[in-house]
Amino acid sequence: MRSPLLCLLALLPALCGSAFSQTKPVTRSEALAIAEHYRLFEWTPARKNIFHGRDPDGILVNTPDAGYNAPGHRPGWWEAGKVNVGMPYKWGGFNSLEGFKEGLEKGFYAGDVYTREKRRLLDAAVSKYTIGIDCSGLISRCWKLDRSFSTRKLPALCVPLASYADLKPGDVLNSNNNHVVLFCQFTDATQQRLLAYEAGSPPSWKVQLDDIPVAMLQEQGYQPFRYRKMKD
Repeated sequence: MRSPLLCLLALLPALCGSAFSQTKPVTRSEALAIAEHYRLFEWTPARKNIFHGRDPDGILVNTPDAGYNAPGHRPGWWEAGKVNVGMPYKWGGFNSLEGFKEGLEKGFYAGDVYTREKRRLLDAAVSKYTIGIDCSGLISRCWKLDRSFSTRKLPALCVPLASYADLKPGDVLNSNNNHVVLFCQFTDATQQRLLAYEAGSPPSWKVQLDDIPVAMLQEQGYQPFRYRKMKD
């Protein structure tokens, strides 16, 4: 008998079919290549791209620049006037590489760190004065989606996998309303660790390729999914 969760996931594409019908096919190599472009993305910000405080709409913004060091939060990393590597994390971000560079020139703030308050407010905490990309925004870009699908909505575009062993490059491990990573490969024959692209996880507020213990992901409830329009 199928579990209630699997039954619900099977129904989700029908419930939002109009959104799914507008999506495009993508190959596994394309998905990984897009992620790698975001990881190796080079950009040179100015001091005008640094901001800590309330934006004109009253939304709290903290760019992850090297001067950011708030208690209980991971420190920032990028430096003004220097070439930095990797697109910075932005809560609710979905920028293309070109759009990010244009935003820098226009004086937008480069990135916006995650907080529990932003998680509580969801879209209401997304600043339109900032640029960058978040975890689900990165997956949406890698899958060539025309808009960002949150970790709550990505499963509607996917087929749930029976186990981590079924993962292939370009699939995801998703934690609902929390975080999502793009699977690259297992790093050992026993499949105890894996490489995955992600945005905003330790140690830096940016897109990176991380070596992650499988047990940790399983303990935290990450579920394996495959995009329905993924092409081998």
